Amino acid sequence: MNKYILLIITASLLLVACQPEQDELTLKRAALKEKTAVLRTLQAEIEVLQEEVDKLSPEKKRDSVMVQVQPVEVQSFSRKVNIQGSVVSDETVYASSEIGGRILSVNVKEGQQVSRGALVATLDMETVQLQINEMQTALDLAVTVYERQKRLWDQEIGSEIQYLQAKNNKERLEKSLETMRKQLSKKNVYAPISGVVNKEFASAGEVAGPGTPIVEILDSRKVKVKADVPEQYLPIIKRGQSVKLNFPALNQEVDSKVSLIGASIDPANRTFEIEMRLNNAQGMYKPNLLTEIEFVDFTKEGAVVIPLELLQEEVSGRKFVYLSKEDKEGRDIATKAYITLGASYEGSVVVEEGLAVGDQLVTVGGRSLVAGNYLAPNM
Repeated sequence: MNKYILLIITASLLLVACQPEQDELTLKRAALKEKTAVLRTLQAEIEVLQEEVDKLSPEKKRDSVMVQVQPVEVQSFSRKVNIQGSVVSDETVYASSEIGGRILSVNVKEGQQVSRGALVATLDMETVQLQINEMQTALDLAVTVYERQKRLWDQEIGSEIQYLQAKNNKERLEKSLETMRKQLSKKNVYAPISGVVNKEFASAGEVAGPGTPIVEILDSRKVKVKADVPEQYLPIIKRGQSVKLNFPALNQEVDSKVSLIGASIDPANRTFEIEMRLNNAQGMYKPNLLTEIEFVDFTKEGAVVIPLELLQEEVSGRKFVYLSKEDKEGRDIATKAYITLGASYEGSVVVEEGLAVGDQLVTVGGRSLVAGNYLAPNM
């Protein structure tokens, strides 16, 4: 009992000892956050004051900076997305035997072109042939017995049960023999489709079980491109949508359309599958060939678009560009234009607010400007 009381007292003392440290850490974090906010406010005020000083400073205005300007215009803007996919055969089947047996020969090789119905492999059916021979002998005897019993029965000689037994035995052997002959006819394995032998699974001398693949045949004339697309693009991609397929290994681009959209999302990687059919009459597109799929995920007509390299940022995080505007004396001076950005793609960005059509945007020399500088266009 005393041991438990001692443990409780020790834990209480440790808790009391740690409490002041936690309180001090919380206070210091709060102080740091407060001072950081004050510093940002001061930096923003310094920037504003610096701009006002630059504008009012005569020596600054006398500095003429060589720049290039361009009027702001509207244009169409498109953002594209690239994902990776691969070529797959539209029709891939396995040539296999319906019955088991030792393989006598495989008549095709990997890479060989075969036609539908071509002989692919032959199985050893010697045991079945022997059974057929034995069954044929038994059937011959059963037929003779039946014919004799029938003649006697037609003369009302003998018992009916003997006649029926002879008849049943003959018919049973006939059906068994027919089944064995059908089994024997399956010793040859034929190609179910026309195409190319992609893989050989078994060789002569091996035993193939019923339904075991012997070779894989794919129809290389019918191929498609498959790709897994992140689920965020599900509202964007539609069946029939135009896409561009790029094959880096072939240095080739082709236009295609989305022919199929998967009906479910893969929970493992949060993607859905799309397919694009591909004409492969010349056999250039091999299965598993790497493909890059490009599609448009955002468009805007009449957008103000500027190069990303023109953007500048204040310490406070506000984005701006420099414009050229005339002062009262008719001279061009640098003016900051604070902007709100939209979508961006390949070095360009949409400006949602802050620029108007006709504004004279400084495109070259803006990095060396301060607000209020005299400008010398026509660089």
